[in-house]
Amino acid sequence: MTRYERVPAPDGDEFDAYLALPEDGRGPGVLVFQEIFGINDNIRGICDRLAGEGYVALAPDMFWRLERRFERKDESALAECMGMVQRLDFAAAAGDIAAAFAHLRAMPESTGKVGAIGFCLGGTLTWLCATTARVDGAGIDAAVPYYGSGIQDMLDRADALECPALFHYGDRDPFIPQEQIEKVEAAVGGKPQVEVRHYDAGHAFSNWDAPSMYDEKAAVEAWGHTTAFLARHLR
Repeated sequence: MTRYERVPAPDGDEFDAYLALPEDGRGPGVLVFQEIFGINDNIRGICDRLAGEGYVALAPDMFWRLERRFERKDESALAECMGMVQRLDFAAAAGDIAAAFAHLRAMPESTGKVGAIGFCLGGTLTWLCATTARVDGAGIDAAVPYYGSGIQDMLDRADALECPALFHYGDRDPFIPQEQIEKVEAAVGGKPQVEVRHYDAGHAFSNWDAPSMYDEKAAVEAWGHTTAFLARHLR
C-alpha cells in the first residue's frame, strides 16, 4: 500500500512525501531521506522494503523548494544532482525535516516511535534529523545514516545526538576520506547505543540503481544490521 502524502511546511506551504504502509496498515514510523537523485525507484524501493518489515515508511521530498518531485535515476545525472545539493538550504531543510517527523508521528497508521534512515545526502539529513528535529520536546528514537557525506561538517551538533544511531561507511569511499570517518567516530564513539560499521566498499554501495557504485555483498550485510537495529529500538 503506497501513496503520496502532503506534508505542511513551516512556512505555510506543503510538500510531497512518498508513503509505504505495512500489510496490516500500522507500525512504527521510519523517515527515509533521499540521495542526491531525489525520491526515485531506489528510495521508493527502500520504503517498500521497510513496509515489508512492518514499518510505516515516509520519504519527504527534500528538494521541493528547488524543484518539486525532482527525480533522476543514477550516476549519469551526477553533475546535475550535485548542483541541486549545492543549492539546498540546510536551514530550511531542517524545518522541513521536523515537519515530516511531526506529520509521521501524528499519522493514525503510526504506532508512536519514529526512526530515520538516509543515504549519502540523506545520511547527512538523517544526522540533521537526529540532532535538531524535536516534536513536543522529543526527538526520533533511532537513526541510521548511510555514508553521510556532510556529517563531518556538522559535528558541532554531536552533543545533541540523544537517540541510538548506526552509521554505515565504505572504507573505499572516494567522497568520504578515512580521516573524516575517524572524526565522526571520535565525536560519537563515547555515546551509548551508537555503532559505526565499516564495509569493503565504495560510496553509495547500497544503491542498486547505480551499477558503478552498488556492492551487493556490502548492501546485504548493511541491510541486515539496519533491520536488526531498527527492530531493537522501534519495536
